[in-house]
Amino acid sequence: MAEPQTIRTPSAKPSMRQMADAIRVLSMDAVEKANSGHPGMPMGMADVATVLFSKYLKFDASRPDWADRDRFILSAGHGSMLLYSLLHLTGYKAVTKDELSNFRQWGSKTAGHPEYGHIPGAETTTGPLGQGLANAVGFAMAERHLNARFGDDLVDHRTWVIAGDGCLMEGVSQEAIGIAGRLKLNRLTVLWDDNDITIDGAVRLSDATDQLARFKASGWAVKAIDGHDEGQIRRALLWATRQDKPTLIACKTKIGRGAATMEGSHKTHGAALGAAEVAATRLGLSWNHEPFDLPDTIEKAWRAVGRRGAKLRKVWEGRLAAHPQADHFTRAMKGDLPAGAFDALDARIAELVETKPAQATRQSSGAALTELFGRIPEMIGGSADLTGSNNTYVKDTPILDTPDYSGRYVNWGIREHGMAAAMNGMALHGGVIPYGGTFMVFSDYSRPSIRLAALMGIRVVHVLTHDSIGLGEDGPTHQPVEHLAALRAIPNLLVFRPADTVEAFECWKLALEHRTAPSAMALSRQKTDAVRVTASDENLCARGAYELRAADGEAKATLFATGTEVPLALKARDTLQAQGVPTRVVSVPCFELFEQQPKAYQDSVIGRGTVRVAVEAAIKQGWERFIGEDGAFVGMSSFGASAPAPRLYEAFGITADAVVEQVKARL
Repeated sequence: MAEPQTIRTPSAKPSMRQMADAIRVLSMDAVEKANSGHPGMPMGMADVATVLFSKYLKFDASRPDWADRDRFILSAGHGSMLLYSLLHLTGYKAVTKDELSNFRQWGSKTAGHPEYGHIPGAETTTGPLGQGLANAVGFAMAERHLNARFGDDLVDHRTWVIAGDGCLMEGVSQEAIGIAGRLKLNRLTVLWDDNDITIDGAVRLSDATDQLARFKASGWAVKAIDGHDEGQIRRALLWATRQDKPTLIACKTKIGRGAATMEGSHKTHGAALGAAEVAATRLGLSWNHEPFDLPDTIEKAWRAVGRRGAKLRKVWEGRLAAHPQADHFTRAMKGDLPAGAFDALDARIAELVETKPAQATRQSSGAALTELFGRIPEMIGGSADLTGSNNTYVKDTPILDTPDYSGRYVNWGIREHGMAAAMNGMALHGGVIPYGGTFMVFSDYSRPSIRLAALMGIRVVHVLTHDSIGLGEDGPTHQPVEHLAALRAIPNLLVFRPADTVEAFECWKLALEHRTAPSAMALSRQKTDAVRVTASDENLCARGAYELRAADGEAKATLFATGTEVPLALKARDTLQAQGVPTRVVSVPCFELFEQQPKAYQDSVIGRGTVRVAVEAAIKQGWERFIGEDGAFVGMSSFGASAPAPRLYEAFGITADAVVEQVKARL
């Protein structure tokens, strides 16, 4: 009978390998208990993460919200147990042993993928591959911009990312690294888990990209190391801090490192190892402890890592207290708007009611920005190479660029997805309020990032111009018809479609006031008449929908409309009134805000008992909420065509006469 293997007791000062083994065991135990998860990546990157956290990452576990902390982003979010293990080991109070034990279970903070706002230490919600990497570019941009605004005393930190092969294969990664390379974001380091494995097997089954050459060609400094060699990891991380451009470190690792028989196998990627393999792995790692229990020496060593930044944090707090811009910095990082942020905007609204300008709502949006930009220094704008069309640039605004990052306008290039993802990172970093523009039809490119912004509940504003067939001659490839419905389908996204300049101003005010939701501004290319011609003491768009024009007499019909179709509804109302049909018009600038109103208000606006017709140059989906089963819809049921806007509206039957006919047919 064979002698039992001796279990080694960790020394008083555990080695980096022993500290990394704590990550490996916690990760495999949590996945095993849940019978769900991804143990391979945490086990493979444990050595790199241990050196990073213990030697280079600037943080204080007792203050996860320290403004000048380094940001650590796990772009390969499926390996969430790497992050949760690190947070638990370094002493984040919220990440208890019980939370690790309840990994992926109902009510636990340790969700399947890291979720921003759900657990301290999760800087962003990751899981959709490539998103974390692209968010990190925004984090790094925000850091450089705030450094230029407030100086090294208050802003001097780095952004570190762990990304996998999947992150680098996703197309958004190229958009992101192109931006970072162009801007020379030297405080950004990507640690690539170069393990040659995807779910289906070896990377070579689907990809032959030379990633080092790709990043280098995009303006990055690159280095390849053995991801299990402590010395190489240390030297590479030090090297990264001394570069004048963003850095990629290719960490050659073995997925499932330490697993008894499955090390290097793609089978460790997305499934529990199994009881027998876990037991054998424990033996191989000389880990003689129950699941989620830690040796005292290793636990103490990790807790010391978590306290390592406390002194730096306290010194920084002293600098903040003495800094002449302390109040501005604190307000900006909290996300509060400056006093008087909307004074100029409100004054202009009063003027607009009198002057009644007829203009495209994209121009109205640009006019709103002119009133807001100087009073809210946190606002940073940009466009996906459509600045003149999106009206996102405020005159005389300096460009955010290397080497002076104090500018407030970003030339994103033709990179809608990268722009949207980086804007998320900027908002998550804090201290800036990002907005960016493109054509509304290209919100399809931005949609994954818009969805994540809504999931995280962060304030970013998407300026989406050319919002209907009204853009005209560019044709159906550029004419959005289903996009309003698609955007409205995203929970916690405020979709605004203002009817005129007053509504555009009000919608911008609402987008900036809402700190826990992103906004999408649907704006027209073509001119539209003013519809708000009487003054109001309140922001009527805040109700989501409101009676714009009452009926003369007891209403028999209610017309609902948004954007450029509101003037059309008003024209139809005048015709119906002249024909003896009392008709009211309801402007609906934001479905989502309407749903938040009291039921009594909703019922009063909807006008039950009247014939109800909605008009919008888009598909019907979603309008049933207003018009019910028996109501009519005047809009699109197909793609558009190439022609001037007036001819398209006539050809597709989006006219005042069509609205009148629908009402009369139902009386």
